[in-house]
Amino acid sequence: MSVTSAHLPKALLREEILALYAYHVPDSAGYIKLDAMENPYLLPQALRAEIAELVASTAINRYPDPSAASLKAKIHHVTNLPQGMAVLLGNGSDEIIQLLAMAVNKPGAKLLSVEPSFVMYKMIATFTGMRYVGVPLTENFALDMPQMLKTIQREQPALIFLAYPNNPTGNSFAAHEVIQIIEAAQGLVVVDEAYYAFADDSFIPRLADYPNLLVMRTFSKLGMAGLRLGFLAGSTSWLNELEKLRLPYNVGVLPQVVAEKMLQYHEVLLQQAEQIKQDRTKLFQQLNAIAGVQVYPSEANFLLFRVANATDVFNGLKQRGVLIKNLNSGHHMLKDCLRVTVGTPQENEKFIVALQATLTG
Repeated sequence: MSVTSAHLPKALLREEILALYAYHVPDSAGYIKLDAMENPYLLPQALRAEIAELVASTAINRYPDPSAASLKAKIHHVTNLPQGMAVLLGNGSDEIIQLLAMAVNKPGAKLLSVEPSFVMYKMIATFTGMRYVGVPLTENFALDMPQMLKTIQREQPALIFLAYPNNPTGNSFAAHEVIQIIEAAQGLVVVDEAYYAFADDSFIPRLADYPNLLVMRTFSKLGMAGLRLGFLAGSTSWLNELEKLRLPYNVGVLPQVVAEKMLQYHEVLLQQAEQIKQDRTKLFQQLNAIAGVQVYPSEANFLLFRVANATDVFNGLKQRGVLIKNLNSGHHMLKDCLRVTVGTPQENEKFIVALQATLTG
């Protein structure tokens, strides 16, 4: 009996893939866009002109440098990587997460993270056929260390992801507790520092201390979201093996040359990050002053807050032209939670006005 074209996907695809929902990115046209943790500031005009000239002279008819040697050297420099550490580049950090899961996915291998955290850890575990283990955070989104250590001992995960600071909660875990986890793990521990520019600590200086530690970063939050560039840092013994799984030419010629140019002006990007941190402090104070709003401390470029009837508030903000992230149905610990990216002072002010109007309307 032949299978019809409509039923063929269901007949061939794995059940866990059929059960998934695609990652949803809403249309943001016409909105004040505060939903995706992007840097709201444009580059200085002189730098944009340099980039335009560079792009115009780039040979896009040729394949990019497969090793991206020049860009990797610049990343080494701006991140002060310890001696003997190497860099692997990815098309955003998502590709690197998937590559890591593929690399360690022996039969029965498990991927562990905390919950709530970055949704792609669990999704990519499913994509690659790994068993996912989620350890709940405490009520205030800290690590539950007794439960964490007990679960690591019981499950022996091949791969652990810890977002530092955490997304979507915004807080950084205690560094000494992260070290405890690294020391307790028999498998690989990846500290995901996507929001490093807005935080006060990093595990890059500790890379040489732990043979099972890698650090992952993305430049998306620093003003390069459109370039889709992430990197993994760690010992050559790890990265030489992981390079075998990286697809050829995974980082295009334009992301390579533009990112390298932007990193020549790394201080400009860090100055923008400092401005965002100042804007974050003010936005936190404004949210904290609104009755009925519980806002959580953040070391990222966004703020998580809890409000009654969060989905109605989210829709009310959309009706007033402001798009943020609705987390209300994402995880039971995020009931009635919304997440707002720190925008420009003008965008933040419009968000606060729209929120107050929504809550009193």
